Amino acid sequence: MAEKDTISIQLVREALLQSCAPGVATEEVLNKVGIDPALLNSSDARVPASDYARLWRLLARRGDDEFFGMDPRRLKSGSLAFLCRCAMVQPSLAAGLTSGLGFLSLMLEHMPAELVRQQSLAEIVLLEDGKDPRRAFTYFTYWMIVHGVACWLAGRRIPILAIELRCAQPDFCDDYQVMFSENLRFDRPRTRMIFSADCLDVPIKRSAEELKRFLAHAPANILVKYRDPQSLASRIKHDLRQLPAEQWPETEALAQQLCMSASTLRRRLAEEGQTYQGLKDSVRKELAIVWLAEPAISFAEIAARLGFADASSFYKAFRKWSGSNPGHYRSLILNESP
Repeated sequence: MAEKDTISIQLVREALLQSCAPGVATEEVLNKVGIDPALLNSSDARVPASDYARLWRLLARRGDDEFFGMDPRRLKSGSLAFLCRCAMVQPSLAAGLTSGLGFLSLMLEHMPAELVRQQSLAEIVLLEDGKDPRRAFTYFTYWMIVHGVACWLAGRRIPILAIELRCAQPDFCDDYQVMFSENLRFDRPRTRMIFSADCLDVPIKRSAEELKRFLAHAPANILVKYRDPQSLASRIKHDLRQLPAEQWPETEALAQQLCMSASTLRRRLAEEGQTYQGLKDSVRKELAIVWLAEPAISFAEIAARLGFADASSFYKAFRKWSGSNPGHYRSLILNESP
């Protein structure tokens, strides 16, 4: 993981909250992993993801708990390795996830979970006891482990369509949106992660040597790199969100607005691994997922807002983006029968 990939200091504070005594003990831990304790006083500071990974490992060793002391039962050191070994011998990602979730449900008292497949969509649901919800950081740490292992098992990143949480929205969400999904919904009846079910059939083909390499770099390799908000792609996406889709400029007009040639625009986006069409599709998908959670907005209106000629064109595009049709996705989100 490149040093330019960073994590907010606010997540460092969250990690320390239940796993390290404040004061001298905190300063000692941070100094050991190369994080300046003075950064805790700045809300905007960021640290290299590699330093955050070292902090995770150090706290896990000191407390014999890979879950930062956030459950009455410790997730003892070596649990991640055992989870991976159990999951990687399964024939498919569905079986691997079921095995891994079963293990975590045994290990953690407050975080039992199950995998549910509903036609073209899948969800991992936390079967909580109905008591007060956990901290947002607790939920997101759980998702980081589960999603990170799932991506490794599948050999590719699994796009998350939505994450719903029982807890209230925390003051800081930026990194969570980068790591998981722009579509985070708080104060929901249950906590779950929703994604396309097609990946569940992916066969698992991982070797002991690959597991060794994965664990050697964990958890840095499951922390999605921070996207630079000053990047050209981020600026373009921000501007697209401010305009109705029918007013989105064509490539030549956009390049002119940015005071560069169209070829320069394409080259600079390519250097960031992006295309203008891909950015437009990404914004359309983000907006569609948000509006589908609002039952008062019809499919025809969503299609019009996104610049599609008709609802049929929107249906085809949404299925391409998510593997599900809009009606099924809305049914799942609104807890209706598919």
